[in-house]
Parts: sequence; structure tokens; C-alpha cells
Amino acid sequence: MILTLPLVTLWGYKEIQGQFTQPQAILVLGGSTKKLEREKFTADFARKHPNLPIWISGGSPPTATKKVFAKAGINHQRLHLDYRANNTVENFTTLVEDLEKNNIKNVYLVTSDYHMRRATVIGEIVLGSRGINFKPVSVPSSSSQAEPIGKSIRDGVRSLVWVATGYTGKNELPDNNRIR
Repeated sequence: MILTLPLVTLWGYKEIQGQFTQPQAILVLGGSTKKLEREKFTADFARKHPNLPIWISGGSPPTATKKVFAKAGINHQRLHLDYRANNTVENFTTLVEDLEKNNIKNVYLVTSDYHMRRATVIGEIVLGSRGINFKPVSVPSSSSQAEPIGKSIRDGVRSLVWVATGYTGKNELPDNNRIR
């Protein structure tokens, strides 16, 4: 009990601090390439937050993504598209240094509602390891239930391994898969 008190206190402080800190960017985890649901949701969300850059990791092809944002009237200079990630852990690990280099300490995290639990686990570990906070923003979907908890546990462990070693469990793609 004595050992857990500092952790609970730190977690509570972090939660309170996050409530008062305004996000400096929108981070979107790319999803289904067929319906562009996350991109369309984010384009609408970005109109309500006109000064925030938009970082998209994976997802739909660049041409389709850019078209969604152009149709919504979002300036293409706000978009940072990145296609290095092959999975959800890499959605975070491939961009965390870019966010850090841009002095981004707080983001809106956008992903589908069924995917948010796993994204939150990974985000707490990967982004948290660099002092980056996030506010979850769920994209409504037709899926009626969250992903199996086992995926969250597995990817939580993979994230901890990345923090300790820099290894995500898969080979990362070279930087030429990044589009800005």
C-alpha cells in the first residue's frame, strides 16, 4: 500500500494537469482504408480547432486522405502524414520523436471507439515516456464492442519493451515511407 500511494498520487496529478492543458496537435491513428471514417471525423474536428496541426499515422492512401481534408476546407499545410507504422504500437513509436521535436506536449488522440482502450494503453506508455499527454477523442463506429482485452495487454507489453529497448517487435520501415 505504501508503495502504490506515490503512483496513485502521480496518476491523479497527471489526470488533473491534463484537464487544464490545451492540446497542441491532433494525432490520428489511421484505420480502415475503405471508408475513411477516422479521416472524415478528424476533418470535421479540425474545423473546430483551426490552429492545430494534424498528425496522421497510417490509414488511407495520401491522395484520398488529402482529398477528405481539402473538401472540408482544411489547409494542406496543417497535415503531417506518416506511413511508417505497420501496427498500433508503431503508430505511436514512429511519431513520438516528431512530436517531441516540435515541442508538442499535449495532443488530441483520435481513433475509433472500439480501438480506444488499446490506443490509450499504448499512448500512456509511449507518449507518457516522453512527457506527452493526450485527450482521447473517439470516432463512433458500427462496432458494438471494444477489441479483446488481450490485444491491449499484448500491445502494452510491446510498448514497455519499446520504452526499455527501442524495439517494437517488428522491423520498422525506412524514413522514405514518410510523406509530409
